[in-house]
Amino acid sequence: MAKIIKASTGLTGLAVSTNPHHTLSALYGKILRAVSKMPQDASYRKYTEQLVKQRADSVAQHKDITALEKAVGCGQVEELIVQAENELILARKMLGWKPWEKLVQAAPAKQWDWPPAQIMEPKV
Repeated sequence: MAKIIKASTGLTGLAVSTNPHHTLSALYGKILRAVSKMPQDASYRKYTEQLVKQRADSVAQHKDITALEKAVGCGQVEELIVQAENELILARKMLGWKPWEKLVQAAPAKQWDWPPAQIMEPKV
């Protein structure tokens, strides 16, 4: 019989995970496989891979859920699962979007300037 870890997450709509280590390991593996299909110099790949590997190592090292949550420092394991699911969705979308490729046409002048000039200029 499985040991009950906690009765509730205390977060509306977020149920207690019955096997968080397995779920997180599977999700982190899927994310790593998705980003491995991206060019090695792609910023999204580098930083996502680094973060996911750190979290996967924490899952492997900490069998106690409370210790795992403390080691990662980003909420309860159920929240980590939601974060990983969302990251997997984004990683798969990034494979389709291919943001590492060159633009089809040049970006308009000052597109990347912030704040926009109209915000900076005082209105009289």
